[in-house]
Amino acid sequence: MTKIMAVNSGSSSLKFQLFEMPEGKVLTSGNVERIGLPMGIFGINVNGERISKEVPVPNHQVAVDLLLDALIGYGIVESLDEIKAAGHRIVQGGPYFSDSVKVDDYVVDKVRELIDIAPLHNAAHLTCYEAFKKALPNIEHVFVFDTAFHQTMEADSYMFPVPYEWYTDYKVRRYGAHGTSHKFVANRTAEIMDENIEDLNLITLHLGSGASITAIKGGKCINTSMGLSPLGGIMMGTRCGDIDPTVVYFMLKKLGCTPDEMETYLNKKSGMAGISGISSDSRDVENALKQGDERAKLTYDLYVNRVINVVGGYVMQLGHVDALTFTAGLGEHATLVREMICKKLEEGLGLKVDYELNAKCHSEQELSLPDSKVKVFVVPTNEELAIVKDTVRILGL
Repeated sequence: MTKIMAVNSGSSSLKFQLFEMPEGKVLTSGNVERIGLPMGIFGINVNGERISKEVPVPNHQVAVDLLLDALIGYGIVESLDEIKAAGHRIVQGGPYFSDSVKVDDYVVDKVRELIDIAPLHNAAHLTCYEAFKKALPNIEHVFVFDTAFHQTMEADSYMFPVPYEWYTDYKVRRYGAHGTSHKFVANRTAEIMDENIEDLNLITLHLGSGASITAIKGGKCINTSMGLSPLGGIMMGTRCGDIDPTVVYFMLKKLGCTPDEMETYLNKKSGMAGISGISSDSRDVENALKQGDERAKLTYDLYVNRVINVVGGYVMQLGHVDALTFTAGLGEHATLVREMICKKLEEGLGLKVDYELNAKCHSEQELSLPDSKVKVFVVPTNEELAIVKDTVRILGL
């Protein structure tokens, strides 16, 4: 039995799970929030009980130390020497990494080089990695890249129609995101279908506050909706997704704002939050919709429209589709969103869905009826388990 830590860090947060492998048993999980603010929040699950407290967390090193002290303090491990490795989620691996990798100086340098493309994410990942490295100097680390699964795309899927030198000189291209999730749910879908993934054409819909859709042929990504950054693709909780670029410089002039302020508009004030004027949380939007709020209805209609446009294009690129799989927060729990998407795809794809089952489904389930031309599944994602499995595989543990 080997204990492996799965690490998912943000600019002001740290999420973690400690696994016992190869069983995949979760020994504990938790998170640290509000890192760098006057008062942070540390939470950890111990024997099924959530323990949470406010505590100063000025930086990621303090967050990591809090976590490791808690592992000992609550008896989750007797010694930190029991932890043999850590797997870290890295949002942006650029064109350099098509698989997870053992961390060395070269890998760190490349992740640092890509900070310009993912400034909030990659910088935080490296900060957290350095904190774990200092706290646990004897363990090995693996970086698991959100972008790696998408490196199998051909140029006609990942290139943008902009000056070619932008690609050669500045690495401007489609990288995608959520690759660890898409890969996990695709493989799980194949297992549920009792089929070899190499024989399947799948479309996976990772619909959360951040959202992306991926076309998968024979187990390999051939297209994905997110672009250079997580801002591209379909409409999301607070992100606009793909829009006419003219909107950006037109509104820069109208508002007299800076590029950084415009980035805030597009990343944090758009999407469901921007259209509804209510919330970035689909549950709040849905409650308002049920009360007759017209902007809430528009929000859901627009969201569904953006999703089906991407799915339709991927159907044509794949040639045929064996299954659609919903995952992540909305994909797993927003039953009305799933219903609206499936109903819009019924005629074009020959979908037949059990909508009564859909209305109460929040876990792994096939939703399609036996005579549906395309199967429809809900598969909860488990990026942390995927991270530790890759860590075990890469390190040979």
